[in-house]
Amino acid sequence: MCTMIVEKVKINGSGKGKSGWFTLEQANVSYDHPFNAPYEHALNIDFVNEAQGPSARVAVELSESAARELARTILAVLDQAEAGGHLAK
Repeated sequence: MCTMIVEKVKINGSGKGKSGWFTLEQANVSYDHPFNAPYEHALNIDFVNEAQGPSARVAVELSESAARELARTILAVLDQAEAGGHLAK
């Protein structure tokens, strides 16, 4: 039996939902039973702007291997951008 694990992080960005683009202010990252993905447990990420209500939400549910590969890929791309001088310091 798995206890739900949840972490919240403030973020800056944009997401696209049913009503178009909206400002993202928070990501809720959890490890729990997914709603739709065909796994017993998943890494779930909700990108949200709570001030704009439930329609300002983008949700993803990833397998453990997909979540780890995504995290590695994000870090690799940021490392390449930094090495190329594309990131402001």
